[in-house]
Amino acid sequence: MKLFQRTLLLALFLLSASPIWAGIVRVADNGHIVRSVNCSDGQIHTATYRLAGQEEGFIEETSREFSFLADGKLYSGDSRWKEIEVSSDSVTVISLTSEDGRLKVELIYTSYPDLPLVRKEIRFTNAGSDDIRIEGVSVEDLELTLDCTHSQIYRSYGRFQALGPYRGDWDDPLVVVHHARDQRGLAIGNETIGILKRTSVFEDGKSLLAGTTLPDQNYPFRRWLAPGQSWTSAPVFTAPYEGRDYQRVVSTTVQDYIRKYMGVRIEKLDHKPLFVYNTWVPFYRDINEALLLELADAAAECGIEEFIVDDGWQNSSGSSTAGNSNEVKIDWEIDTEKFPNGLKPIFDHIKNLGMKPGIWLSVGRLDRNSETVQNHPEWIVRSASGHITDLHTGSGSNVTACMGTEWVDYIRDIILHNVKAYGIQYVKLDLAIVTSAYVYDPAHTGCYATDHKYHRDHEESYDVIYEKCMKMFDDLHAEAPDLFIDCTFETAGKLQLMDYGIAKHAEGNWLSNVEEYSPAGALRVRELGWVRSPALPATSLVIGNQRLDQPLHLLAYKSLTGTLPIMLGDPRELSREERSEFRAWSSWVKGLEKKHGIMSFRQDLPGFGMPRVGGWDGFCRINTETRSGGLVGIFREGSAETTRVVTVRDLDPEASYSIKQGPDGREIARMTGAELEKKGFSVTLEGEFSGELFEICILSDKRQ
Repeated sequence: MKLFQRTLLLALFLLSASPIWAGIVRVADNGHIVRSVNCSDGQIHTATYRLAGQEEGFIEETSREFSFLADGKLYSGDSRWKEIEVSSDSVTVISLTSEDGRLKVELIYTSYPDLPLVRKEIRFTNAGSDDIRIEGVSVEDLELTLDCTHSQIYRSYGRFQALGPYRGDWDDPLVVVHHARDQRGLAIGNETIGILKRTSVFEDGKSLLAGTTLPDQNYPFRRWLAPGQSWTSAPVFTAPYEGRDYQRVVSTTVQDYIRKYMGVRIEKLDHKPLFVYNTWVPFYRDINEALLLELADAAAECGIEEFIVDDGWQNSSGSSTAGNSNEVKIDWEIDTEKFPNGLKPIFDHIKNLGMKPGIWLSVGRLDRNSETVQNHPEWIVRSASGHITDLHTGSGSNVTACMGTEWVDYIRDIILHNVKAYGIQYVKLDLAIVTSAYVYDPAHTGCYATDHKYHRDHEESYDVIYEKCMKMFDDLHAEAPDLFIDCTFETAGKLQLMDYGIAKHAEGNWLSNVEEYSPAGALRVRELGWVRSPALPATSLVIGNQRLDQPLHLLAYKSLTGTLPIMLGDPRELSREERSEFRAWSSWVKGLEKKHGIMSFRQDLPGFGMPRVGGWDGFCRINTETRSGGLVGIFREGSAETTRVVTVRDLDPEASYSIKQGPDGREIARMTGAELEKKGFSVTLEGEFSGELFEICILSDKRQ
């Protein structure tokens, strides 16, 4: 009866649209999770946050729910708010007005019908007559019921254990707090982009805070709001769970949210890349028309589907390889000595071979003597001393353009021109725009200009540069919906950096340059893939520089099927038999994608941990929605064992499945989904450093 009365009162309140609210607001109740907020006495606190059907919650009722600084003053749920309003439709919004009336804050909660997960954002609106400075935003500011002593923190994409107080950085889009004694925990996803994210746990022994960096950190977040202006934070999501295996919440709830609801770009493509070639290694900038035509012919014979022309086709814009160093250079002018007929014949040839063409451009780096720098010095990043500068290296003949100026429109139009002129379907957008992956001086980051159009000061430049770059990606997609944007880790700003903030605007991220020959290179590929997935979309991880023409090249290819298969090298060096072998493997993987949609999934294999010398490792890409099957990769990395048992989860326990070895489809076992999970199948690898790929394919809906 009390529950009915509370629900009736809430309905009456929503109909009356009264500006004053006092009581419990249930912001999530979907049969999987219950989260309520107590709005009483002009304050906001957590009421409950628990799994449905459970009594014990994960968050203390004293939690203040959020916090931030406005003009240096701390605001939170503990503050006094003059007005509190509640609206509820597909999302629940709690609107707050500060006592002085200058600031309106909206807490936006979203839950989903099939997930024990809550997504939360904060929107700020300047309701006064003076500018307001927003800093240090904690979208979630919660006090955990999981005590520090018995908890383990899994940092860096939820992979590596930390104990005691922990403050995360750009490598923490996902953190998991696991209470080992009670076998329960909480996954926290922070969708803030790049170097601006901050997720901390137990810094005071009890609290969880997730949002942006603080004013005293190296890359402090700041947004200025003019009167009437609004700004919305990146979301933070939280997912409570029960169970001993903390990774299950990542491979189930978190991965389902990313794939279905987060809005990552890779999931908006009808056809995901399955085999990509890039010209960078070993040719670097030493490319020309004749070479590219020969490479395209050989790549097509290998079954390559996308052919990317990397750096070296142009005269300027970050590549001083032609002409007098003092001459004024035109941005993105084709080097006519290398390409006397332009680029169109090359891209036409690529398309005639059945491949999709792609091109490399630097999104923000310019030659210091370029025409743009001469005509628009106001578009260039300024150092602390007021001089134009290069963020990528800190010195040399180049400078970095600021995305917080009209440059963002200029470079967007250049990219779009190339896309439309040549039928480009893949763009690799490269080099530093906000901070360098190779310069470690925090002062040599961002833009210090105070007269740029879109940012007021150095602190605000970080968020504005990221925001404008991602908005540019969105604009490109509006004109070319099927365009694959590869935003490199150098553009992201730190070594091997990829996160949710990038994945929502760019299909992929050139994650690293792994130039070691296999088996060392193949191991690094699998290490990078394991660390970042399944917390990130596996197919968005573009791990570069493994070569088609290296020894053990098929081991490298098989390792890359756990992320996005991309290879470099010189395909002309391969024999006809080797090219045919690559085509057989790529055709087989293409068939798995058509049958199972494997490129939308990646899970850990039970009993196989991080790839390392002396062990075995593996991954699977099982379609957990259709449960039709998928791909399994198994690798021996110098282990003394020659045989391992492989088990696979998330299949239909009653259905019968065939296990087939790639690429010829030879069946090696047949068993039910339940048997695959409990009993598994044996894999023998005679090679000390070797690997095999298998298909798991459903045969029937009932056990045979």
